[in-house]
Amino acid sequence: MDKHNVRLSSAEIGGLWTTYIQGSMTICLIKYFLHHLRDEEIKSILKQSDHIYSGQMKQIKEIFLQENIPLPDTFGDEDLNLSAPPLFYDPFALTFVYAMSRMNIINFSFITSNIAREDVRSFFSNCLSDALKQYNEATQLMLEKGIYDRPPMVVYPTENEYIEKKSYLTKVIGEKRPLNVIEIADMFFNIERNYFAIVLCMGFQQVVQDKEILEFIKEGRKISEMQITFINDLFKEENLMGTTSISMEVTGSTVSPFSDKLILTLFHALNAIDITLIGHAQSLSMRTDLIAFYTKTIGKIFLYAAKGFNLLVERGWIQEPPSNLDRNKLRNTHK
Repeated sequence: MDKHNVRLSSAEIGGLWTTYIQGSMTICLIKYFLHHLRDEEIKSILKQSDHIYSGQMKQIKEIFLQENIPLPDTFGDEDLNLSAPPLFYDPFALTFVYAMSRMNIINFSFITSNIAREDVRSFFSNCLSDALKQYNEATQLMLEKGIYDRPPMVVYPTENEYIEKKSYLTKVIGEKRPLNVIEIADMFFNIERNYFAIVLCMGFQQVVQDKEILEFIKEGRKISEMQITFINDLFKEENLMGTTSISMEVTGSTVSPFSDKLILTLFHALNAIDITLIGHAQSLSMRTDLIAFYTKTIGKIFLYAAKGFNLLVERGWIQEPPSNLDRNKLRNTHK
């Protein structure tokens, strides 16, 4: 069969469809940051991001038009208020690129590994490469500006050791093994994600007028604070410094630069990646207290994400992904 005549699989359609919608949302956020940014170094990275996302959307549009698949509705100027005062200070724009590039590395890795058609595989491979480039550039600039918070340092091992006690998994009275480096890393980046989420919540709490959405944002902040408190307490027990915010700050503005639809959709995307990463941390943890914490937390986030989803549905703000044909329904129409 001619490779150009191979139809898109469900995995390929789903990956392109999701990337197209999230790309349009991210472009709106980037436009906002670029409008207010004064730091030229950060602005340069944001301009690159804008170019990358715009190029990705153009390529997806070409593929969908070629396959006669309707383009999903996107975010645009109606979701952006550039006349609003800045809601975040300049460093947060850099943190935003850093956070989104980390999220994209994970998402594009999953998607790329599910793709077979050559043109789509090439597209997502390039998306992954661009995300890695953005991550490296954002991280380097954060290091140069002194706003990157490194994971805790530990003493180097001097020899290989094997687990000898079953209590490695459990807390025994009077005995509690130290955290291992795998657990420390996942816990640290959990804190980092939740600091990012708290700053978003702080900013949006100041500007959102819809009471239901406002309560939803407040609940999200509490869930993030709960995770940070638990992990920081464990770090302090281990004489590992509790992490601090990486220069993520909110201004005093009370005018929203974004539509409520965009804000809720952003939370929807962040909840999805959070569930993925907490599940990953849970699978690698070797202490039952951590496993219990992640189990409890992932349950809370599932319920929280469902509330956000329902808010989007009630307001007619979330599109249904392309679905399989209901053949039973088709058969019933001929009876």
